[in-house]
Amino acid sequence: MVEAEVAEALKKRGLTLAVAESCTGGLLAMRITEVPGASGYFRGGVVAYSNEVKEQVLGVAPELLRAHGAVSPQCAQAMAEGVRKLLQADLGVAVTGIAGPAGGSPEKPVGLVYLAVAGPAGVKVGEFRFTGSRQGNRWSASARALELLLEYVQQP
Repeated sequence: MVEAEVAEALKKRGLTLAVAESCTGGLLAMRITEVPGASGYFRGGVVAYSNEVKEQVLGVAPELLRAHGAVSPQCAQAMAEGVRKLLQADLGVAVTGIAGPAGGSPEKPVGLVYLAVAGPAGVKVGEFRFTGSRQGNRWSASARALELLLEYVQQP
């Protein structure tokens, strides 16, 4: 179970975590807190579904949203950095995307998700394209976010 691997890696390194979620709507935070003892490393999360919350709570620049949109690598990075700062965590993880079934476009199709991990070693951003149902895309995004976090924490 990747959640348990993340928990072990964070505890081993003494790192704290915060999450900012858009399309997953709190699913990532739920998965993290499924592991007993999560309070030892998990600071909390922000479900920033609207652009206003991304701006006002996470500090995502309105200019960034106008130029690139909420579903962009730039927004994912800003969300991860913003939640890390807001909740005073060592690491911030962000998820933004289009879960479906509607809302996509040729440039940004349903299933497009950007994930970011921000921490002392910089920021890692990934682009993913999932092809499932709304719930499947949300679950896949949360799983891939945990995997990306684990990779980040385990890097030398």
